[in-house]
Amino acid sequence: MSAPGLVLPVVETAAPAAVALLGTGTVGTAVWERLRAWQGTPFGQRLQPVLVANSRLICRDRLVPDTSLPALLARATPGMALAQVTSALGETGCRIVIDATAADAVAACHADWLARGIHVVTANKRGQGAALARWRAIQSARQTSGAHYGDSATVGAGLPILRTLRALQAGGDRIHAIAGVLSGSLAWLLHQYDGLRPFSGFVRQAWQAGYTEPDPREDLSGEDVRRKLLILVRATGVALHARQVQVASLVPPALAAVPVDGVHAALTALDAPLRARYAEAWKAGGRLRYIARWQAGGPAQVGLAMVPADDPLAAGSGTDNRVAIWSDRYARQPLVLQGPGAGAEVTAAALLDDALAIQAGQRL
Repeated sequence: MSAPGLVLPVVETAAPAAVALLGTGTVGTAVWERLRAWQGTPFGQRLQPVLVANSRLICRDRLVPDTSLPALLARATPGMALAQVTSALGETGCRIVIDATAADAVAACHADWLARGIHVVTANKRGQGAALARWRAIQSARQTSGAHYGDSATVGAGLPILRTLRALQAGGDRIHAIAGVLSGSLAWLLHQYDGLRPFSGFVRQAWQAGYTEPDPREDLSGEDVRRKLLILVRATGVALHARQVQVASLVPPALAAVPVDGVHAALTALDAPLRARYAEAWKAGGRLRYIARWQAGGPAQVGLAMVPADDPLAAGSGTDNRVAIWSDRYARQPLVLQGPGAGAEVTAAALLDDALAIQAGQRL
């Protein structure tokens, strides 16, 4: 019973959203398991799967989240025609694509879905972190149609980095610089590396733990970090081209030339260069970190760097991402955000947080 004179607001329940889940790898599986756990709860009633697909299989029949994903895919049909996504979602109501892939072909569809009024929630960095033309197409489509683009999971596995940048600017603040440890796998490697044991051994451990891509060169190349930096800088309103970000890869030419099936045997090519860089940092009392940096009107760079022990980016542990933001408001001392920057569970949670916010009619 409410207190005398207190009028409680009437909360209207929005209609459930039709959801197409694309990607059934570690992140997509974590999304599905979260939906299964929500069965019979208010959360479960708000998101209704109508399609589940990966690059080889598509399932549109009897999508009940109390079925395991392997069992669901066992009765799926071959092929993922992206055109089927639109038809499965229908033409009215709240419609959401959850992109849990890293596929360029899927990211290329984001703008089209948005233009049709279909909301997109994504962990795929190849949308806003690819060519500038694609980023502009996404912004134009969502502004024209009013559809939402949930991108919390693209940087920091859902840490409130993008949300913070947008909130600062909405309050009249201007962003002057961003620097960060944006790769959970590289953060783990450089926190573990002691300069004594071979760096290649730590890379193999990270691969076995699922911290790196199947081909660890994708992490070591810095290209994933480049995409994340592009997403952050573009969120400040700066139309930064991918070519304007200088990337210093950790992959030596000899390792880059090795076929995929020979990568793990060739990882020893990393050992001597990393040992030398570590020794140099240790003598100077610093720490090695793989850092992305951007300054307004200045350069954008990604690469291995030595930072003082008391630098905002030197701290953290495990797979933590750590991002420093300088602005009018935070001119002398940056605002620092830190937390787990990798992992299927936190990424899946970020995707579903955005989907639930869209279904409830909240502004992202």
